[in-house]
Amino acid sequence: MAILANRCTEKALEPTGSRRYHYALLATLDEQGPLSQAEAGRRTGIDRSDIVAAVNDLSDRGLLRRTPDPADRRRNTLTLTPAGRAHLADLDDRLEAAQRELLPGFTPAERANFVLTLNRVLESHAREG
Repeated sequence: MAILANRCTEKALEPTGSRRYHYALLATLDEQGPLSQAEAGRRTGIDRSDIVAAVNDLSDRGLLRRTPDPADRRRNTLTLTPAGRAHLADLDDRLEAAQRELLPGFTPAERANFVLTLNRVLESHAREG
């Protein structure tokens, strides 16, 4: 199921030039507001070595803004731009369509419940080890 879900997700995102980790970063900034680059990496689970490339890509595309933190100039603060918010809305629509394709016959509520349940399983395993 995970392999099929990954394929559907990548297929849905491919035309946008975005990957799952781009989506995770944009969605986290949308939900949490501005974050340090390190904190955004922790909250999304993106490895420190990969967060820089993801931020560079999204920044180059105008989807997020990276600015030095005034309190600690060694640290960058990431902020979602209006273009980033619009891109995130497009990604949300594409991922919703991918979920409908992956889970035909499920109502929106059933799909949401299924995703929540899978996330709980993943979080449980992540805590254990």
